[in-house]
Amino acid sequence: MCDTVVVVRPDAPDDAPRVLFAKNSDRDPNEAQLLEWVEARDWPTDATVTCSQLTLPQVAHTHAVLLSRPHWMWGAEMGVNEHGVVIGNEAVFTTRRVPQEGLSGMDLLRLALERSATAAEAVQIIGELLDRWPQGGAMGHEDRGFRYDSSFVIADAQHAFVLETVGAERAVQEVSSGARALSNSLTLPALIGHRKAVHTAVAEADRRRARVEALAADAHTAGDLFPVLRDHGGPDAPRYRWVNGALSAPCAHAGGLLAATQTTASLVVALGAGEPQIWVTATSAPCTGLFKPVRVDTPLALVSPGDAPDDSLWWQHEHLHRLVMRDPDQRLAHYRAERDALEARWLREPPSSPEAFRQGQALLEKWTAEQLAHDTRDVRPWYVRRYWAARTPWA
Repeated sequence: MCDTVVVVRPDAPDDAPRVLFAKNSDRDPNEAQLLEWVEARDWPTDATVTCSQLTLPQVAHTHAVLLSRPHWMWGAEMGVNEHGVVIGNEAVFTTRRVPQEGLSGMDLLRLALERSATAAEAVQIIGELLDRWPQGGAMGHEDRGFRYDSSFVIADAQHAFVLETVGAERAVQEVSSGARALSNSLTLPALIGHRKAVHTAVAEADRRRARVEALAADAHTAGDLFPVLRDHGGPDAPRYRWVNGALSAPCAHAGGLLAATQTTASLVVALGAGEPQIWVTATSAPCTGLFKPVRVDTPLALVSPGDAPDDSLWWQHEHLHRLVMRDPDQRLAHYRAERDALEARWLREPPSSPEAFRQGQALLEKWTAEQLAHDTRDVRPWYVRRYWAARTPWA
C-alpha cells in the first residue's frame, strides 16, 4: 500500500515551488528499500533492457535518475530524473486477472523516468509500453505471487497528472490546482468500475486518500509535506486495528491479521523555477526518521541493504524504529524536538547531501543508544506484538 500526493499552486510566486510531490512507499516490513543513482547513457541500436521479468529494446538515450526501490527489484517505487520529472506508483486492486509475467508498475515507473523529459511525455511513454507489453508479474516480497495493477502520480515543474491503469486500459487526469492524492484505489470514472471492493475496503484506500488530500491542501513548501507523510490519523501514536494494523493513515505501520504493510521509504519533491528540491528519509517510518536533502546529480556511496540486518542506513534505522514503536508516545518524545529543529534549519539552509547524511548518521547512533537505555515496555496490541516478534531480529 502507498499514499502519493501532488499539490499544484498555479499562482505561486517565482521564488516558490509551483508543484509539490510526496509519497510514502508501503511494502513488507523487512523489504529494505535503497536509493540508487543511475547516470545518463547513450545506447547502441541493438541494446536491450532487462526489467523485473521482461527484456525490452532499449532507447537511444536514457536520462540520469534518482530511484527509491525495493532492494530486489529492477523497477522503483518512486524517483526523480535530471529534467525534474517525478513519479510515484500505487498498487490498485482490480477485477482483472493480473498475469504472472509482465511489466510491473515499478518497471513502468523507472522506464518512464529514464525516457521522459516532461511529465506529459512520461504519461505517453507508460501508455505506449502498456500497448506493447502486458502489465503484471510478481510484485510482493513475502508473497512473491502477489500481483496488482498500478496507478501513477506524475509531475514536473509545470504540469501534474494522475494516470490510472487496468492492464492496458488507462485514464488520465491533469491536476491544475490544489491537492490530489492516490491511495491504492481507482478514482477516475472511466475505470472506477474495475475496483475490487473488498481489497479497497481492507486497505482503507478512500479514507487515506481523503485524509492526505485534506492535510496537503494548505502545503506551500516541501517542509509542509513532512508532517503529512508522518500522520497517523489523529494522535501521535499509530492506531491499530486487527484487520489491517495501522493502515488508516499515510504513515503506515504493519501488524494486521488480514493486511500488514509498513512505510519503508518516503520522498518529498518541490518543483519550481530552479533546481528541484528533493528530500528523502532513505529509511522506513518517517515518523521516526529524518528527511535529508539529495540531488539527482550528486550520487552518494550508500551501503545497499539486503534481506537481513546489515550496515546499511536502512537496517540501522530499523533498530531505532522498532524500539520506538514499542511505545511511540513516550519514546519518540526523547528526540522528536531535536529532529524537527534540525529539519527546520536544513529547510532554511540546506546542507550538502554528504553532510546531511553524515549528521543524520551521528544522530541515528545517538538516538538508538538513548532508546536502548530506556525501558522496553511494549504497549501495542497482542496481535501487533506477535506480528513483529516474528520479523524483528532484535526482539
